[in-house]
Amino acid sequence: MSNCVSVVLGQDGWSVTYTTQSICTLKGSTVELTCSYTYPRGKVTTTFWFTKMEAGIEPEDLGQDPEYAGRLEYHGVKKKDCTLRITDLRERDSATYRFRLLTDQEGGKYSGSPGVTLSVTGIQVKVTGGHQDKTLTCSTTCTLTDNPTYIWYKNGHKVKEDTSSLYSGSFSDADSYSCAVKGHEDLLSPAVCECGLFYTNFI
Repeated sequence: MSNCVSVVLGQDGWSVTYTTQSICTLKGSTVELTCSYTYPRGKVTTTFWFTKMEAGIEPEDLGQDPEYAGRLEYHGVKKKDCTLRITDLRERDSATYRFRLLTDQEGGKYSGSPGVTLSVTGIQVKVTGGHQDKTLTCSTTCTLTDNPTYIWYKNGHKVKEDTSSLYSGSFSDADSYSCAVKGHEDLLSPAVCECGLFYTNFI
């Protein structure tokens, strides 16, 4: 994650500021892409976020994309706040998001680069280690933003809360383990049990 403020100045006072350039978050959660902008003159006629850009073609407003129907909340233009909120995130939402504004002036079009790169990940328990001692890892496909705290569950009951994503020790083949991120306890990983992952001679 990059915590620096990303400001790209355009000609004659155009700018879009993205507070965070890169975000990794959980599937099923909600994210805010914090953004503000300035423009030199005239009246803003259109503002929107987009993910796809092709030369010579006006980008598509995400608000018109059925994939995002009912999941976008846009703060609007009155305070030059272009923050976008996306709910019920899906892994296919992973993309670079950019803000675009159009004014009533000639040539009054501007897209803010580099945008915000959003990575959406599921969560699962991975098992590593030898015959006697195994390590469970609460695994994601990208490094979660904001230094998360991990919660471990044994047979559905909370047994550990730690900033480490690891859980180690000896495990019984009768027990099942799952994990979640604090604040997103409803987004629980699939449980792992004996199912060939644990040896049956564990005590």
